[in-house]
Amino acid sequence: MSGYAIGIDGGGTRTRGVLLGPDGEELGRAEGASAVADALHPEAAAQAVEDVTRAAARAAGVALPLRALWAGLSGAGREAARSAVEIELARRGLADVTRVGTDVLAAFHDAFGDGPGVLLIAGTGSIAWGRSEDGREGRVGGWGRHIGDEGSGYAIGLEALKRVARQADGRAPETALRAAILSRLGLETIDDLVQWAGGASRAEVAALVPLVAGASAAGDAVAGEILVRAVEELEDHVLAILENLGPWERPPGIALAGGLITPGGPLRAPLERVLARHRLVPLGRTPDAALGAARLGRTLGTFGT
Repeated sequence: MSGYAIGIDGGGTRTRGVLLGPDGEELGRAEGASAVADALHPEAAAQAVEDVTRAAARAAGVALPLRALWAGLSGAGREAARSAVEIELARRGLADVTRVGTDVLAAFHDAFGDGPGVLLIAGTGSIAWGRSEDGREGRVGGWGRHIGDEGSGYAIGLEALKRVARQADGRAPETALRAAILSRLGLETIDDLVQWAGGASRAEVAALVPLVAGASAAGDAVAGEILVRAVEELEDHVLAILENLGPWERPPGIALAGGLITPGGPLRAPLERVLARHRLVPLGRTPDAALGAARLGRTLGTFGT
């Protein structure tokens, strides 16, 4: 058995992989299509993981199977989905030991290892995950687009669509979002937009965020209100997990991940100002979930035995 481990970070937009050598050195990286754990259709996520694993192995000049594969996937917080994908991956023989967990745990491990801290993710979806100073763990949010994902890209895009519909009814103020969204999607009428929204994926709705950010920067009050509310929702996530895992002897480290709140993201600056009021300072780097997953792979029982 080789002494190589690969970590996978799979989400609704893309999948990334990092391959580590026997001494923990990084040997190769690869990217591929999205990978979301699904109990009914585990093959799709498993295929995306396999494609990225093979590409990373080629980049590193390493033959399969590897010693360990640890895949952190969106949707793997549900046991049925996690188990189904893990079984499918093990069947493909990519590594001697295969584990599937959440992309959140992988990112947290890169940021804090086995120590305390809080991770806030705001991308297509949203979730806060933390570990207390005495080792207790907990989460806030991450309940999916139907009953959760507040402050996420999907929530922002969906709210923009709702505001456009209300404007069309005369129930809401004028907003530049209507023209911007119709133009970006190549549509002409609100009826066209309703039809588009009915078949749009989470990622497609979340892709409207740059239009909201652009309209807000240009002074559109409706777009600005949507973004302010999103920041408030993310603040609520952080305050809830601090309360749930407290008391804290000192303010914990907080890691920020996801396209909305990484450096340059549309919510990063306002969120930093909000966190500062609670004496919380983000880590100086963005967690690398694929690297965290690879390091978790190296902790599997067969490593070094």
